[in-house]
Amino acid sequence: MRIGVPKEIKNHEYRVGLVPSSVRELRHHGHDIFIEKDTGLGIGVSNEDYERSGAIILPDAASIFETAEMIVKVKEPQPQECALLREDHILFAYLHLAPDPEQAKNLMHAKCVAIAYETVTDNTGGLPLLSPMSEVAGRMSIHVGATALEKFNGGSGVLLGGVPGVKPSHVLVLGGGVVGTNAARMAMGLEAHVTIIDKSLTRLRQLDTQFGSSLDTIYATVEAIEYYSEKADLIIGAVLLPGAAAPKLISKTMLKKMRPGSVIVDVAIDQGGCFETSHPTTHDSPTYVVDDIIHYCVTNMPGAVARTSSFAFNNATLPFVVALADKGYKKALQEDPHLLNGLNVAHGHITHEAVARALGEVSIHLLLRLFENLSFFQESPWDRVLSLQSDKGIPFFF
Repeated sequence: MRIGVPKEIKNHEYRVGLVPSSVRELRHHGHDIFIEKDTGLGIGVSNEDYERSGAIILPDAASIFETAEMIVKVKEPQPQECALLREDHILFAYLHLAPDPEQAKNLMHAKCVAIAYETVTDNTGGLPLLSPMSEVAGRMSIHVGATALEKFNGGSGVLLGGVPGVKPSHVLVLGGGVVGTNAARMAMGLEAHVTIIDKSLTRLRQLDTQFGSSLDTIYATVEAIEYYSEKADLIIGAVLLPGAAAPKLISKTMLKKMRPGSVIVDVAIDQGGCFETSHPTTHDSPTYVVDDIIHYCVTNMPGAVARTSSFAFNNATLPFVVALADKGYKKALQEDPHLLNGLNVAHGHITHEAVARALGEVSIHLLLRLFENLSFFQESPWDRVLSLQSDKGIPFFF
C-alpha cells in the first residue's frame, strides 16, 4: 500500500503520523511510505532520517494526498486538507467529530473511509490509541495549570504545593480515567491537596487502593461538583464519553462561585469541553478569562511536547497501521471489531453511533443485524444498505 504522511498544519502542531522506526517497519512489510518535506523537523527528525528509513520525500501536501492510498495523520484534517481527500482514501487520524459538524460534513463529502484513533477500543474496554496522548495531556494539565495560577499570568498567585507554614493549593480533577489519574499523580507529586470526582465507584476504589490517603475520592453528584469547585484553585476537566460530546459539569452559575484567579484546564475540549464556558484555544493564545476564572482550553496540548508525544503515539498506532496496510481496510475491519469501532465515516455516511447521536443524525444501526459476519462489506449487501439509506434520506452507521 502507498502510505502518505503530510506535515501537520494545525496551530503549533509538531507531532508526526509516522516516525522513522514506524516507516522502517512498514517498509519491512512491503509498503511504500511518502513523507512531506520537513514533516519531522519539529521533533528533531530530518528528511535524511526519513530517507534512511526507506521513505520517499515529497515536496508538499498535495503531492502526498495525490500519491497515497492511506493518509496517516495526528490531528483532524483542516479544511484545506479535507479538500484533498478522495473517495479511495483511507484516513487514519484523531478526528473528534462530535463537536465538529463542519469537519464531519467535509469528510462525508469526500466519501473517504475515516478511522478515528480515539474510538478504537481494546479487550478491556479501553481506548489504546487515545491513552498515550491522554497520559501526556493529564501530566501537562498540572504544569500549565500551575503556570496559569502565577500572578504574572493573571492567576491568584498560589503555589500548588505550598511551603512549610502555608497550606497547599486544592486541585480538583473531574474524571478518574487516564487523564485524571495522570493529572492527580502529577499534582500529588507537587504536594498539592488533590480530589478526584468520578461516577464509577469501581474506579474510585481502584484510585483509593493506588494512592491511599494522599488522594480524596468523591462520588460524582451535582452537589459534590459544586461544593468542591468552590474550594478549588485548579480544576482539571478530564471526562470522556468515547465518540460523544463531553458533558457540561461546571455551569456558568458554578463558575461565578469560584474564587477569582482560579484556573480551569479543560482537557476534554477536543470533545466540546466539560465546562459550560469552554471554547477551543491555541498554543499561541492558550487562555482567556470568564468571571475572573482563567480558562486553558488548548485542543492539541500534547503538541507542545511533540517529540515525546510522537514516539508514544506511534508505539500505540503502528500495529493498526500495519494491519490496515497489510490487509486493506475491509479485511482489517472485518477481523478486528476493536478497529471497527474506530470507523467514523465511510462512503459519505457517519458510521459510529455516538458520533451520529452527537451530530444529531438518525440511528438505523439495526440494519447491521441483517448481515451476519460483517457481510455488509461485500459489494452486494453494502450497495443494498446504501441504497436503502438513500431512499430513506437518513445516514447508515454501525
